[in-house]
Amino acid sequence: MKTLILKLNATGDVLRTTPLLRCIAGHVTWITAARNVPLLEGLQDTLTCLPWEDRALALDDTYDLLVNLEDEVEVSQFAAEVDAARRFGAFLGTAGTVRYTPDSRGWFDLSLISTHGREAADRLKLLNRRTYQDLIFEGLGHTFEDQRYMLPATAHRGLSGDVAIAPLSGPVWPMKSWDHYAELQRRLESSGLTVNVLPTRNSLLEHIADVRGHRCLVSGDSLPMHIALGAGIPCVTIFNCTSPWEIHDYGLQTKIVSPLLCEFFYQRGLDPRATTAVSLDDVHEAVMNALAMEAPRERDRPLPASAQMP
Repeated sequence: MKTLILKLNATGDVLRTTPLLRCIAGHVTWITAARNVPLLEGLQDTLTCLPWEDRALALDDTYDLLVNLEDEVEVSQFAAEVDAARRFGAFLGTAGTVRYTPDSRGWFDLSLISTHGREAADRLKLLNRRTYQDLIFEGLGHTFEDQRYMLPATAHRGLSGDVAIAPLSGPVWPMKSWDHYAELQRRLESSGLTVNVLPTRNSLLEHIADVRGHRCLVSGDSLPMHIALGAGIPCVTIFNCTSPWEIHDYGLQTKIVSPLLCEFFYQRGLDPRATTAVSLDDVHEAVMNALAMEAPRERDRPLPASAQMP
């Protein structure tokens, strides 16, 4: 069996798609963004990874299955050139718009290309309680049974400690940020703990190694969170504006969900109330529990009626 996967962006989303490699039989060719190639290279002998710029090389073969998990027109145009017996995910419709196959509705109904429209898709996303892996696996005819992420081997780069803090959220989702990381660091260090703010690295492998060098990670819904889940490292994750339910915790994650989640759900602006709603005490307590090797606790709280979507 031969499978072609189109999953380019973002790096954290590429990483959370790697569990598929544990259940797809035969050879897999994976086309991704060039920056993500080091994440996939060498994961298994039956995997060939190509950067998007070399995508034409994949057209020399035929495939039993094409999996397109991107919603962009350019990727769907390329997918239309692929010779595949079965197609799953996004494709280019007759009107030149990106559509998706019926068996991939579980995931794409919640997406920007949802046939229900953006507003309804966001509401469905808020109501959804199934993880990304569960939705994708089911659509492909598999059962998600805690299959782990796959991470490349890394050499230790020297950054290590008790707690790693990843405060950056990026320009697309500024409300993923949290305003109290500096105060959290001071409080943890006053307890004698070694705390490092993850630096910007020249390579993805160095970044993975930094996360691996710690006992616990504190962050928002971000790439470092996915790395920690893949590396088997307990993590405390603050959800201000994105879905905590789509993330499979693997028994490693403590989810701290903002009481204002509904108000700012998948909003891309910046409101200080979103980045301050989660308390310092809650995060500090969760980190100390994780370091004490207690079982991660689900910190979701029932949302107040005033916060429900209309």
